[in-house]
Amino acid sequence: MNDFRNRQTILIVDDAPENIELLKSILEKDYQIKAAIDGNAALRICYSEAPPDLVLLDIIMPGMSGHEVCRRLKANPDRRRIPVIFITAMDAMEDERLGLDIGAVDYITKPISPAIVQARVRTHLALYDQTRELESMVAQRTQELFHSRSQVILRLGRAAEFKDNETGNHVIRMSHYARLLGAASGLGEKALDILFNTAPMHDVGKLGIPDRILLKPGKLTADEWAVMRQHPQIGAEIIGKHDDELLGTARAIALTHHEKWDGSGYPAGLAGTEIPLMGRIVAVADVLDALLSERPYKKACSLEVAMEYMTSQSGKHFDPALIDLLPSILPEVLRIKAAFADIEGAPAVKAPATELHEQMRRG
Repeated sequence: MNDFRNRQTILIVDDAPENIELLKSILEKDYQIKAAIDGNAALRICYSEAPPDLVLLDIIMPGMSGHEVCRRLKANPDRRRIPVIFITAMDAMEDERLGLDIGAVDYITKPISPAIVQARVRTHLALYDQTRELESMVAQRTQELFHSRSQVILRLGRAAEFKDNETGNHVIRMSHYARLLGAASGLGEKALDILFNTAPMHDVGKLGIPDRILLKPGKLTADEWAVMRQHPQIGAEIIGKHDDELLGTARAIALTHHEKWDGSGYPAGLAGTEIPLMGRIVAVADVLDALLSERPYKKACSLEVAMEYMTSQSGKHFDPALIDLLPSILPEVLRIKAAFADIEGAPAVKAPATELHEQMRRG
């Protein structure tokens, strides 16, 4: 016999204690048994950190019926896969059909047969174990694919930065800044992982800009600037349209990270919340790192000057709600900046706002 601690757990839900005792006597040799005498208690056990592996559920109970318990359990994404077997005196065909329609895997009528209860429980636990194993394999494979795609995205992003005569560490730093800002704005872990792994692709469209324009040391002419402004659309075309959430987000970021809150950005002149949140976050992270970093055409700004500029652009270039969150992440920003520095001790300089505007136009 397996160690008691390794036994699967059965939750018996019935308002009649004698029914609980009967089912317990049939199953306790092979399984751990938990019990509840009403629907609320049953859901508390199911939602706990140690949920049961299967639920034996009566239908007619005072307060919350077994049907309602099953409906609520199946509506919970984290618990809906727990198999539910109804055990009830309601033996009409329509009763059985209803029980199965709302998510139960089986339906046993009273008076019960111990052999049938044992066989049904054993079968559905085996199926549940198989399902969990398959889901684990799928999750592992999905994670492997996510990692592979993320590496491709990162490498393409770094390629775009090197072509622009900037440092590859820029995409690393700004991706960390974007994740910090996303967390401060309330994004969940899945969304944060996607944001972190797609932010490096924001400037991939620069691969399509001629070097004579991209690497020009002086100011761009109006015609050259018109070509430069095409890089978000080029980036979106490089990535393409996909149902995949990772690549879809990368495309949205590449296409919208130069849009501005007041509608004066490009390529589509989107304004406010028309701009996807991921694009708005990356816009802030990208410019913040550009200000704090030394480039061939400028020195690094001090944190004070960079924050003055970012604040001055709140409600203009940037989402004001995101700018309001910047001070809360600055300690981590400085830690990341030091960890992924390009040149130790690069001097920070002050520059007037007009000069900063010109520097940022090339970003």
